[in-house]
Amino acid sequence: MSFLSSIFTTSAQNSDAISVLSKNQFAEAIQGKKVTLLDVRTPEEFSEGFIMGAINIDYFDQQNFIKQISRLDKTEPVYLYCRSGNRSMKAARQLVSLGFEKVYDLAGGYMVWSNH
Repeated sequence: MSFLSSIFTTSAQNSDAISVLSKNQFAEAIQGKKVTLLDVRTPEEFSEGFIMGAINIDYFDQQNFIKQISRLDKTEPVYLYCRSGNRSMKAARQLVSLGFEKVYDLAGGYMVWSNH
C-alpha cells in the first residue's frame, strides 16, 4: 500500500511542479527577466532558430543533458521548450525527478513560438 501511495504522491508532486504555458503566457513570463531558458532540441534544430536568451542542452544527449542541468539552481524556475512540446515535457519530468522545484513548458514548442 505504501508503494502505491508513494507513486501517487510522486506523480502529484510532478504535476504541481510542471506548468504548461501557452505561447503568450510563456512570452510574458520570460520577457525582460533574467530566467533560465532551456532549448532541449538538437544543436542542428537550435541553429535554425531559437528563443532569444535560450541555452541549448540537447535532451537526446542524456549524459551531457544531466551534466549540464545538474549545474543549474534547482530552486529557480526553469523555462523550457523543444520543437513540438513532446521532448520538453519529458525533460520537465526529468528535471522534477532531479529536484527542480518549478518547471515551465512551452505548449506546442518552438513550432508554435515561431509561427507568428
